[in-house]
Amino acid sequence: MENRRLMIIVVVICLILQLQVHSSEAIWLNVPSSGTKCVSEEIQNNVVVLADYVVVSEIHSHIPTISVKVTSPYGNNLHHQENITYGQFAFTTQEAGNYLACFWLDQQKQGTGDINVNLDWKTGIAAKDWESVARKEKIEGVELELRKLEGAVEAIHENLLYLKSREADMRTVSEKTNARVAWYSVMSLGVCIVASELAMAVISSKPLGDLEFHVV
Repeated sequence: MENRRLMIIVVVICLILQLQVHSSEAIWLNVPSSGTKCVSEEIQNNVVVLADYVVVSEIHSHIPTISVKVTSPYGNNLHHQENITYGQFAFTTQEAGNYLACFWLDQQKQGTGDINVNLDWKTGIAAKDWESVARKEKIEGVELELRKLEGAVEAIHENLLYLKSREADMRTVSEKTNARVAWYSVMSLGVCIVASELAMAVISSKPLGDLEFHVV
């Protein structure tokens, strides 16, 4: 009885932590007949990404084919497939930033109308194969849930460190921007003062009779 209560508590905590990590997302995409539909997600470094996608068509006898391309924040090609109706991509991030997945209809299928694509995008703990972990380490029940809980806590900790690093970077950029704005302000003020002094010198160097005054 006590073990059952403990397992229920652990499962509830795991669910709450996984919701906080926000590591799994199913997306329904409407891909236009001409053009590209893209989705992106900001992911930190050294995170496992796993995604499945499939074209959904009401006409089962004729399913249009698509092309898919996934790129890293620095533009590296991580996945590229053409003339397919379903597929999967998986990788471990090597760069922190926005990862982009783009879908479009194949050239010969364009103009046939919009299509729908179901994308199941998983990152971090949600992308981990817990069944393989359980078989390999011979764990189950409460012990397996505790292992999931440990993974969720580690994911949250890493995410907090990443956010802290981003905040420090943004603070540095903000401080540099403020310093440049202050320098430009001082420089502009100096230019205005020099210009006014030159104007006063020119006016003072001419006799009063040589100055022309225009009254409007």
